[in-house]
Amino acid sequence: MEYFAKEYDVAVIGAGHAGIEAALASARLGAKTIVFAINLDSIGNMPCNPSIGGTSKGHLVREIDALGGEMGKAADKTQIQTRMLNRGKGPAVHSLRAQIDRREYSKYMKHTLELQENLDVKQAEIVDLKRTEDGKWQLKTMLEAIYSAKCVILATGTFLGGRIYIGEVSFESGPDGMFPATKLSQALKQMDIPLRRFKTGTPSRVNRRSVDFSVLEKQEGDETNTPFSFETKETPENKSFCYIAYTNDDTKEVILKNLHRSPLYSGKIEGVGPRYCPSFEDKIVRFPDKLRHQFFIEPCGLDTEELYLQGMSSSLPEDVQLKFLRTIKGLENVEVMRTAYAIEYDCVDPLALKPSLEFLDLDGLFGAGQFNGSSGYEEAAAQGLIAGINAALKVKGEEPFILDRASSYIGTLIDDLVTKGCMDPYRMMTSRSEYRLLLRQDNADIRLTPYGYKLGLISEKRYNAFQLKMQLIKDEMHRVEETTIHVSDELQELLVSRGTAPLNKGVKLVELIKRPQLSYEDLAPFDTNRPELPEEIFEQVEIALKYEGYIKRQQAQINEMRRLEVKVLPDEIDYNVIEGLRLEAREKLTKIRPHNVGQASRISGVSPSDISVLLIYLSKMGL
Repeated sequence: MEYFAKEYDVAVIGAGHAGIEAALASARLGAKTIVFAINLDSIGNMPCNPSIGGTSKGHLVREIDALGGEMGKAADKTQIQTRMLNRGKGPAVHSLRAQIDRREYSKYMKHTLELQENLDVKQAEIVDLKRTEDGKWQLKTMLEAIYSAKCVILATGTFLGGRIYIGEVSFESGPDGMFPATKLSQALKQMDIPLRRFKTGTPSRVNRRSVDFSVLEKQEGDETNTPFSFETKETPENKSFCYIAYTNDDTKEVILKNLHRSPLYSGKIEGVGPRYCPSFEDKIVRFPDKLRHQFFIEPCGLDTEELYLQGMSSSLPEDVQLKFLRTIKGLENVEVMRTAYAIEYDCVDPLALKPSLEFLDLDGLFGAGQFNGSSGYEEAAAQGLIAGINAALKVKGEEPFILDRASSYIGTLIDDLVTKGCMDPYRMMTSRSEYRLLLRQDNADIRLTPYGYKLGLISEKRYNAFQLKMQLIKDEMHRVEETTIHVSDELQELLVSRGTAPLNKGVKLVELIKRPQLSYEDLAPFDTNRPELPEEIFEQVEIALKYEGYIKRQQAQINEMRRLEVKVLPDEIDYNVIEGLRLEAREKLTKIRPHNVGQASRISGVSPSDISVLLIYLSKMGL
């Protein structure tokens, strides 16, 4: 029998990486919040790769932290190996990645939710969701408890209508053997929410004792590690190793002989898979001439013998998986602890969402994470944070918080989803941002911490420390502009050895730092008044000086983009009555309902001439 349980400001459905950040942000902004998980032991679970960060994803984690989110702190507390990727390239693409103890991460996040004021944590499956006459949302659990909320955030991950595929075997399931959320999927369809089927997969987990590491390449962490969180003061410590292995012709032969048994090629799977993280059998088909494929053997934690085979995702039958793994050098006697699988699930067409991640036509309903068609823990957490902030702001009657493309990777991610949509699971990449030289991971706090403080997610103490950092950068910039470095034999020798012109007379330190062949550290012996400062201060000054011209050019592009971003398009605008708009533009603008002219200009099918028509129309209307 149904009974009324409790009323909340915000209810979050799902406690994965999106749900965690959504619930914490909402509660920290003062909204009475509840977060539901089908199983509380799945909070913050990592059903796929036990890692946080990576190329562009590390940027997202640092941005989440700069705004006051939790993922960076959790990663720092539970990492077991840390590496900075792309060190050989420019600072725009440097990306932090950490191998994580997945159980410790889950435990950390669960406890953080439990301790958070204004937040209740509940194990329950939501089976129905509907709008009531008073404008609130009613949620019903499997046990027939009724909850009421002013706003609801859907952060269902891969649980919604989840179905597992392993060869010829298929069954309803969430990730990692959890229950799926099937009834909620039906409830959303009844509300005419545009759902579609995506799929993702995960590799086998194998027992450490069955791997011969003596024939594998060891991959160690960095000598000097960088934390994700700007608040973490302790240097992360490497506690474990990863290894690199390679497939061969025998591996390929096993795959090709059994391709007909793959649900990907037998037609059983209808969901669209991730373009940039295909299954191993898909790699074999896509790249028939490739002699071998590299993959990584990574620990799942310090207190487990499970190893994760990154890059070997598969949905082939269990016997075939074991057979092709044993063709690989070092894995000849491997024992599989968890069989790889593909999972198909329901998600929304993100074109149905506003930039705030609220639905266009369903007031108070938000989407976040894989429910929005993205992939990856970091992409999910970023969206969860923004959805949680905006749900809390809506409860307070305040304007939504929207980050534009020039502010952050988070802004780029959300703008891509709600403006361009996605035909397959969306993955963040540095190449997706046209402003990536300014959106570096090292300056995430400079870009976003003021926003986090204004919202109320950054403490006074942290903001004061941030302001001190900004002052130190300013002071050091002034110092290097005023400091003269005199000519010496040692300096001339350094300059010649680095392939840069020697000096005829003394020069300002700033001029030497600007030379691409030299670094701050190279010049330290000649900079007699160099102050004792945190390394991050020198880093910011050096990047600003070396890339000054490029940064100015990119800032000019941003200024032009923001000229269009301030031209707001009212929600009630009727594009069908605007003369001069092409038919395709009218259809796309009516469907997506862009927030401003800048967003409209990025919609596929809206041409520059259509934008000119819109600008003229707004001018005539006095907008």
